[in-house]
Amino acid sequence: MDPLNNHSANSITAAPASEKLAPDGTGICELDPYLSDFKPALRHRFSKAQKWLNDINQHEGGIDKFSRGYEKFGFTFSDNGDIMYREWLPNAEQVFLIGEFNNWNRDSHPLKRDQYGVWELQLPAKDGVPAISHNTKVKISLIIPGGERIERLPAWITRVTQDLSVSPVYDAVLWNPPKSERYVFKNPQPKKPKSVRIYEAHVGISSPDLKVTSYKEFTKTMIPRIKYLGYNVIQLMAIMEHAYYASFGYQVNQFFAASSRYGTPDALKELIDTALGEGLTVLLDVVHSHASKNTLDGLNMMDGSDHHYFHGGVRGRHELWDSRLFNYGNHEVLRFLLSNLRFWMDEYKFDGFRFDGVTSMLYTHHGIGTGFSGGYQEYFGSGVDEDGVVYLMIANEMIHNLYPESITIAEDVSGMPGLCVKLSLGGVGFDYRLSMAIPDMYIKLLKDSSDDKWEIGNIAFELTNRRHGEKSIAYAESHDQALVGDKSLMFWLADAEMYTNMSTMTEFTPVIERAMGLHKMIRLVTHSLGGEGYLNFEGNEFGHPEWLDFPRAGNDNSFHYARRQLNLTEDSLRRYKFLNEFD
Repeated sequence: MDPLNNHSANSITAAPASEKLAPDGTGICELDPYLSDFKPALRHRFSKAQKWLNDINQHEGGIDKFSRGYEKFGFTFSDNGDIMYREWLPNAEQVFLIGEFNNWNRDSHPLKRDQYGVWELQLPAKDGVPAISHNTKVKISLIIPGGERIERLPAWITRVTQDLSVSPVYDAVLWNPPKSERYVFKNPQPKKPKSVRIYEAHVGISSPDLKVTSYKEFTKTMIPRIKYLGYNVIQLMAIMEHAYYASFGYQVNQFFAASSRYGTPDALKELIDTALGEGLTVLLDVVHSHASKNTLDGLNMMDGSDHHYFHGGVRGRHELWDSRLFNYGNHEVLRFLLSNLRFWMDEYKFDGFRFDGVTSMLYTHHGIGTGFSGGYQEYFGSGVDEDGVVYLMIANEMIHNLYPESITIAEDVSGMPGLCVKLSLGGVGFDYRLSMAIPDMYIKLLKDSSDDKWEIGNIAFELTNRRHGEKSIAYAESHDQALVGDKSLMFWLADAEMYTNMSTMTEFTPVIERAMGLHKMIRLVTHSLGGEGYLNFEGNEFGHPEWLDFPRAGNDNSFHYARRQLNLTEDSLRRYKFLNEFD
C-alpha cells in the first residue's frame, strides 16, 4: 500500500496503524533519507501541529466544530427569523451595527463584548419578519482607543457589491434570501480523479466580448467546452471578492464573499452544480497567503489596530505585493482561515483548493530575493515561518479527514520536501505540488536557442525531476505566461505570423507549420512525462493569439485584452481549431 495516496477518514489526530512507525513526525525520513539530519526540526513542527489540534479538541470541541466558525460569527439566522451578529474586535471600545435597516443610526444598535474581544448583538424578528431585510446594506461602526470612530465591513460577510459610479469602495450586503428562493444543489460531488487534468479558468474573461463575463454565461458556454476537451477538473480563479479587478483575484478584501462582479451567489452555485453534473471536480484558487491592505472594505486595521488578523509592523506587510500578511499563530486567525475553507466547501460545494502563494506562507522572507538551491538547510533554517507551515499542516489534515474525496494543490517555487506527504508522516499534507520549473524551462528554451538546438535529454530530465513519493502537476504554461509583458508559447513560436497566417485561406508557412507542431509536441511530452497531473490555462490550449491585460488606468480601462477569444476555435477558416482538437 502506498501511504502517500491513502487518504482516510480517520479522526483528526489518529494516524492509520501502518503510519505509526514514527509517531513523532519523522516517518518522512523513510521516503527521503536526506531529511534524517533535520529530525529535530521535523519533530518540532509536527509537535506544534499536534498541540494546536489537541488544544482545539480540548477547548473548542474538535476541529470540525472549530472550523465551522461561520455558524457562530458574522450574521447567523434562526428559523424564527431572529438574527445574531458576532465579530471578533479585541481593540474596539464600543461597537454598533448600522445599515439601511436603522437608517444608518450610529448609536441605536450597540453590541456587547465578552472576555475574548468578541462582540455580539441579537436582533429579534417581528412576527417572523427579520429585523434586517435580505439584500440590504450593513456596516459596523467602532469607537477605538483615543475616541476615534471608524466604520468597517463585517469580516464574515458573504455578499459585497461595488457601484463604481458612486465609489470604488465595496458595500456589505446582508444575504438572507427566503428558503423557497435559495439554490438547492442537484448533483452529487464526484470521486477524486485518479489522474487530474485541470482547466484553469477565470470567469470574467471567458468570452470574446469586451465585458466581464457572468457566472451564468460561463455555465452555458465554458462547462460544455471544458468537458468536450477532456479535462476532469476546473480550477476557478478570482472568485473570492477582490476590489481591484486587475489583481487577477489575488488581492482579496472579503474572504467569505463570492465576487459579485460576475453575478449572485446562487449563480455561482448553479455553475458549480452544473459542472458536478458533468462529472467535473471543481477547485477554488484560494488566497490565504496575504490579503488586500484595504481598510474601508477589507480586513486591514478592522478593529483599528495594526495587528488584528495580521502581524504588526514590518512583518505584517509584503513589500512586493503591497498587502497584509496573516498571523497564522493566532487562535482567532486560525479559526477564520480554517472556517473559510470549510465555508467554500460546505456552502458552494467546491471539491478542494489550489493554495496560492504557498512559498510566501512557508518562509519569513516570503521568497523575496531568495534563490533556492535545493540545500536542505533552506527548508529547516531560520528563514522558515513555522506558524505558516503548521497552519498548512492543520488545514490539509482538516480538509482530507472531513472531505476524503477532496484535492489540495500547493503553488510553491522552493521545492520544500514533504509538502505532499501526509501529516502523520511529518509532511505538510498537500495532494499535489505545481511543477513551476517546467514553464520556465520552455520560456528559457524559446528565448535563448532555436528549436533545432534543444537538448531532448535535458527536457526529459526537467520534466521528470521531482521529489520521490510526492505528486506533481505539470503544465507547459499557465496564466502567468498569458499576462501582459510576457508571451504565450504560441506567440513565442509563431511571432508576427500569428496575425497574418493563422487563416486557412493564407499560406501555410514553415513558421506556422513548425509553431503548431511544436505547440502540440510540447503539450504532449509535458502531459506524458511531467507528473501525476496536468494543467492548462483557458485559451492556451488553442494558442490564444493575444496576452491578458485587465482594465486599468495604464490602458484606459480597456477590456480589449481582458477576454479570451474562444470564438476562434469555432471558425472553420482559422487554424486555431486544429490546436483545439489536438488538445
